[in-house]
Amino acid sequence: MKIIVASENPVKKKAVLTGFEKMFSGESFEVEGVSVPSGVGDQPHGDEETFRGARNRAEKASREHPGADYYVGIEGGVEERDSELGVTAWVTVKSRDGEWGKGKTSMFFLPPRVAELVREGKELGDADDIVFGRTNSKQQNGAVGLLTDNAVERAEYYREAVVFALIPFKNRKLYRLG
Repeated sequence: MKIIVASENPVKKKAVLTGFEKMFSGESFEVEGVSVPSGVGDQPHGDEETFRGARNRAEKASREHPGADYYVGIEGGVEERDSELGVTAWVTVKSRDGEWGKGKTSMFFLPPRVAELVREGKELGDADDIVFGRTNSKQQNGAVGLLTDNAVERAEYYREAVVFALIPFKNRKLYRLG
């Protein structure tokens, strides 16, 4: 099965591969990452904008790179909750037949200094790098890994949402897919 991930980020590609392997054991997969715009802000704010970014990525990847079995968009975003800034990500999966699956990660909250930098206009990865003295953490363990001391790895964090997005494809009859 060929899977196009609408990102060249190695963490996201790993999450997609391991999610597909968990749901479709015994299958073999070829995963390719491609760069496509999300059509939303660099740091999406709110659930709707974050979801739209993930869906836009999968849709654009399917148009620009035809021939794959599945196209996956992953978009992380932030949202205000009780004066704190929470982080989640949406995963959307589009099949070659135009069917969709979607899943979402759990939410965690940012420390005040990181949240302040994001509110000032920095992307979460850049804010993490400033606060934690890192470089390019978004292509490594990201905020979830930094804040949990890697008790939850970033690829693992996304993988569950990939699995959730694949539920309709695993259970085609229940979801009335092709």
